[in-house]
Amino acid sequence: MAKFTDIIGQEQLKEHLQNAIATKKVSHAYIINGERSSGKEFIARIFAMALQCERGEIEPCGECHSCKQALSNNQPDIVYVSHEKPNTIGVEDIRAQINGDIAIKPYSSPRKIYIMNEGEKMTVQAQNALLKTLEEPPEYAVILILTTHVEALLPTVLSRCVVLNMKPVSDALVKKYLMEELAVPDYKANICVAFARGNIGKAKLLASSEEFEKVRDEAITLVKYINDMEVNEIVKAIKKITEYKFDVNDYLDILSAWYRDVLLFKATKDVNSLIFKEEIQQIMRVSDRSTYEGIETIVNALQQAKRRLEANVNFDLTMELLLLTIKEN
Repeated sequence: MAKFTDIIGQEQLKEHLQNAIATKKVSHAYIINGERSSGKEFIARIFAMALQCERGEIEPCGECHSCKQALSNNQPDIVYVSHEKPNTIGVEDIRAQINGDIAIKPYSSPRKIYIMNEGEKMTVQAQNALLKTLEEPPEYAVILILTTHVEALLPTVLSRCVVLNMKPVSDALVKKYLMEELAVPDYKANICVAFARGNIGKAKLLASSEEFEKVRDEAITLVKYINDMEVNEIVKAIKKITEYKFDVNDYLDILSAWYRDVLLFKATKDVNSLIFKEEIQQIMRVSDRSTYEGIETIVNALQQAKRRLEANVNFDLTMELLLLTIKEN
């Protein structure tokens, strides 16, 4: 099913959207901002479904003709904006799918709803084209822009939308969901929760990914032995990463979590709050031989590597620079 009650956490966001439906004060444009996999599209779909539901209540009924169409992605007045190029939403995408379509009245529903995923990929020209529609939208139109980087949007676009920010879901709620809904064992749930950092979709992906454990083991083996490795061995290890169908950001998160553990242990000597408790001997060794500055340099280098990869800098080069920084510190 897909109802507001199925959304885990995000209480303020749910309340805002349901309140808008109840008071009939629905805005023409919303931006839902949050991490990848955090459930933005799930929320947008439920909101769209509720707005088009024939019963007109604050929860979609799931049974009327419109709800059934929405559940099978066939509701003619809920439009999913797609884009040809993987890394950009261009001006043509906006003109063809929103601007050129929005003047046509809804086919069978009270509203016409546009859901655009990856809104941060809109070029400046695309955003300016969308702006024209945002300035004078038809009465029946609702545009939902989902984004992982709200700061990539122009201030003029932001000022014409209601911006709703996803909040991290509490670790206890994420763990409860993994254990009760997905039957994930306790020890595995703990690791997934630690990596998901309040992102329910990511926790779910990690829990169901067979590769996650393999990648985690590879990553930890690499940081354990990196000081004794030659550059060509490091390069070989990088090549191995690319063989996995695994998001490289998640790989970098594993490395970040390892160094956070090292930093935490160095500062507190507390084993209980570590993610990699089972690696305590190695964490002790690394924390003894590293300086605070050295560990922070590595943590910053990991963030920098993420930014470079987002900006499409060459993968091998980015990873080589990162691993050499780790080796030096």
